[in-house]
Amino acid sequence: MAVTRRTLLSSLALGPPAAVLAGAAPAHAASPAGDVVGKVSVGYQGWFSCPGDGAPIGGWWHWSRDRFQPPSPANTTIVSWPDLRDFARTYPTAYPNLGNGQPAALFSSYDQQTVDTHFDWMRTYGIDTAALQRFNPVGDEGPTRDAMAQKVRGAAERTGRKFYIMYDVTGWTAMQTQIKTDWTAKMSAHTASSAYARQNGKPVVCVWGFGFNDDGRPFTPAQCLDVVTWFKAQGCYVIGGVPTYWREGKNDSRTGFLDVYHAFDMLSPWMVGRTGDLAGLDWFAANVNAADQADCNAHGIDYQPCVLPGDLSSGHRRHGDFYWRSIYNMVRLGAQGLYVSMFDEFNEGNQIAKTAETAASVPAGSGIRALDEDGTFCSADYYLRITTDAGRMLKGQIALTSVRPTPPTTATTPPPSPTGDLAAGKAASASSANGPYTAANAVDANAGSYWESSGAFPQWFQVDLGGAYAVKSLVLRLPAGWERRTQTITVQGGTDGASFSTLAASAGHVFDPGSGNTVTVTLSGATARYVRLAFTANTGWPAAQLAQLQVYGDDAPTTPPPVTDLARGRAATASSQVQAYGPGNVTDGDAGSYWESANNAFPQWIQVDLGAAVTVSRAVLRLPPSWGARTQTLAISGSTNGSAFITLSGAAERTFTPGSGNTVTVGFEATSIRYLRVTATANTAWPAGQLSAIEAYAS
Repeated sequence: MAVTRRTLLSSLALGPPAAVLAGAAPAHAASPAGDVVGKVSVGYQGWFSCPGDGAPIGGWWHWSRDRFQPPSPANTTIVSWPDLRDFARTYPTAYPNLGNGQPAALFSSYDQQTVDTHFDWMRTYGIDTAALQRFNPVGDEGPTRDAMAQKVRGAAERTGRKFYIMYDVTGWTAMQTQIKTDWTAKMSAHTASSAYARQNGKPVVCVWGFGFNDDGRPFTPAQCLDVVTWFKAQGCYVIGGVPTYWREGKNDSRTGFLDVYHAFDMLSPWMVGRTGDLAGLDWFAANVNAADQADCNAHGIDYQPCVLPGDLSSGHRRHGDFYWRSIYNMVRLGAQGLYVSMFDEFNEGNQIAKTAETAASVPAGSGIRALDEDGTFCSADYYLRITTDAGRMLKGQIALTSVRPTPPTTATTPPPSPTGDLAAGKAASASSANGPYTAANAVDANAGSYWESSGAFPQWFQVDLGGAYAVKSLVLRLPAGWERRTQTITVQGGTDGASFSTLAASAGHVFDPGSGNTVTVTLSGATARYVRLAFTANTGWPAAQLAQLQVYGDDAPTTPPPVTDLARGRAATASSQVQAYGPGNVTDGDAGSYWESANNAFPQWIQVDLGAAVTVSRAVLRLPPSWGARTQTLAISGSTNGSAFITLSGAAERTFTPGSGNTVTVGFEATSIRYLRVTATANTAWPAGQLSAIEAYAS
């Protein structure tokens, strides 16, 4: 949409924090307890899709800026990373591996298993009601949104949760008529469900966006009032998602809308982006929310203010204190209900759903912050557990308290010991750098990028682990296709970044393509925050060079370092191609792009130049994961010069099935080759050779 909540809110000028809320009078409840009054509701986007999940909209909806390309650091819309340990099905991305070496994958909201998992969490953590977001259903996302409503309904019925439809009118120019048609023809049918939220005996519907002072919602007061009164005439209890300054008609609110706002049964003013600190929350409570509550009480309107965990990507959370202060201030006012913004909003960083705990669980070098970003370890479910306590305090099951009662961890979720790669994504520096070959390249988990010093010795490379650890081993890498060389390196460590002691004496370390150009250095376990490598010689180039430094605090990595795909990003050629389906697609890391040969013209071949002679013992062949099953007759051969080839694995029927990710692995005797060729002579599904990926591995 042209204007999003995030872009709108970031443009607003806010008043400075003032005195904290001094006191609060009990509210006059306009309505008795129901499914929104006296309850905690969460905003549920349900808007992520992935290729192969069956979503009508297709592509990486809401994960990528270009949804037809896989998400990566350069093609992303998210600022936080989900914790995926509870999901049965995930989808590989083009992000670097996680800090722990695991592939970086994401979930699809369109999978029923994802929705079921989210609603299982809501049941486990005492979340009463989900507000399913519904954007312009007449656009291209309409069929996907229709299906999501059904999936949410099923999950809510199974888990005993309630749900309601929350229309977001952003960018919906024909909203006044189309919203009525959509409700009558489609969404009203869901009110027959036992899980559909009801308040005062009426089905609940929310309309978010009336009165906002921006171009994305240009509706007049008369248009908006018509919609509100129409829904009420249909027997609905109508919630208004309104601007922060609705009552005063300034800043984010247009003037002349007070009659519209007062026509709603419940008001839920937006707060995301308004402030990022505790003093700001207190200022709004005292200077905005208190008067909002009084106005609602005076007009018999229920008040459902937003409470929010804070933008993780901007460092607002303060390991839960920001969220709890937001909750405490609104319960203290006497709010009739709470609206949590949001459950699954990984795009804006204000999600409460399970989130990556540490750098080990986010893509290395991506810059995405984990829950421990301020140094306090928080379990993945921490903000769900805070929401549990929020509900208990709202319902009077625990006493009103400004002190957060929820610990960042529980007895079953202790802070992790220092395992995994401690250097992944951490700050790195060096004595010098040659052009773009900077120090950051050695901690970005991409073994193809590298740091290179200027052409003079000695040189040093250093990483700040962010905390002091007992360092027991290092793994050093150069790009897998590089020729053999020996670098003379001393390993040093320190706790302050100024003084260093020797952890491993100067020695010649051999980087050999036969071993993946990888060197492991075992250390004694001395404590260090800063690990430094001092280089004094290199037999392969007159400079220090390093593609990856991994640092481990345990005796060995709990997860083996990722095996390098020797073909990734390498040049590829083929006997022929159809249209844009060229050979470069098999090494671009995008499982959705592919090579296709000329049709009805077998045999056909495609080959990858690995850049140098390297040992290869395994090839992985892929087709797009959403394609139907097929069998291709394929042979694999190799060459050192690109002209004389030897057979590595003879022609055989290779079956690609969606159940195995449309992936075929072919092992063969370890052989030193530079060129890897796949020859196709038959295909049961299409009269051409087809591959979306060729991967080559040393082991």
